Amino acid sequence: MKKIILCLSIILLLAGCTTTVNTPTKKVEDFMSKYQNLDSEVMSQLDNIVSNDNTMKDDQKKDYTALMKKQYQNLSYKIKDENIEDDNANVTVEIEVYDYKSSLTKSEQYYNNNKEEFMDKENNLDESKYMDYKIEELQKVSDRKKYEIIFTLTKEDDEWVMDNINDSDREKLHGLYEE
Repeated sequence: MKKIILCLSIILLLAGCTTTVNTPTKKVEDFMSKYQNLDSEVMSQLDNIVSNDNTMKDDQKKDYTALMKKQYQNLSYKIKDENIEDDNANVTVEIEVYDYKSSLTKSEQYYNNNKEEFMDKENNLDESKYMDYKIEELQKVSDRKKYEIIFTLTKEDDEWVMDNINDSDREKLHGLYEE
């Protein structure tokens, strides 16, 4: 009798766990966790983007990657709402990230007002010098910004799958969104 109860308990526990793992909210939480934990998939995407950037030197790429890691690890979020209709769902999330966009905007304004500081001997823009300046300013950022993202999901074969996020939502995750 005890064995039957134990077996039934295990079956119910496993069934319950599978259901809670397969919810739209859980899928979004898993997605956000990948950023916070610097998941290999997230880091691979970041490495691909940074390595293909021709505007930065190797040391700048390293510094920029460190900035993005800091952003990801310090990303915080709150699930605000989950709305399910048939095989479609929306999960509304409020995120808080470092406000890198304000820093880049200020750097651009500084550049526009002080171009002579970023010129080489031939009086041409020294892109590397300007990039160093922008990265230095980004490293000083401590202000944070809140954004709302609505993640969409589709149920495929009884499994919730997150739809691809758009560019503006990706910019929000990176703290680079301009409102």
